[in-house]
Amino acid sequence: MIRTPNSPLTRRTVMRGLASLPLLGLSGAHAAQAKPTRYTLDTQTSSVGFFFTLSGTAQRGTMPVKRADIIIDPQNLTASTVDVLVDVVGARTGLFFATQAMTGAEVLDAARFPTIRFVSTKVQLGAGGRLSDGARISGDLTVRNVTRPITLEASLYRSAGSASDDLRHLMIRLRGQISRSVFGASGYSDLVNDAVTLDINATVKQAD
Repeated sequence: MIRTPNSPLTRRTVMRGLASLPLLGLSGAHAAQAKPTRYTLDTQTSSVGFFFTLSGTAQRGTMPVKRADIIIDPQNLTASTVDVLVDVVGARTGLFFATQAMTGAEVLDAARFPTIRFVSTKVQLGAGGRLSDGARISGDLTVRNVTRPITLEASLYRSAGSASDDLRHLMIRLRGQISRSVFGASGYSDLVNDAVTLDINATVKQAD
């Protein structure tokens, strides 16, 4: 899991950071012409945590993130986009039998549907125009080849200890709850609650 530092991004912070990056060569009035910036996934420090209830006891598991593309538009943060692909085959829980059941045909059916994908469709900024502090990202979640709209709480941060103008590495956290049955992952309903909480943590870096 990724620690969440107290360095939230605002439009002002993004503009100031992009304006000072030597690679872009932006300064002063040219900052207003900053183009959307693409970020790619750091697989070593990214994961999807999920929480479920098994026979009345809270359980936690993880899934590797295979890919995450993030585009930040400094002129219009609400036009920023997120596209996350998760590896179902690599899903793990703290219980071997629970992992087998979860990835089996009655729940996620990893053999037939090896990935889960979330693609954003709308970004709602939080307090003060932040991509945190109440920001929400709506999008389409595809599980078992079934796509449903969901809304996740969102936070986007600079790396802990980084300078205010250093936006080369960012961290995004997406959190929300889904009903597994609406995606057809309804197996073992007598043992496992329908509600599953997602906690997506990804470290991204500016694309070359």
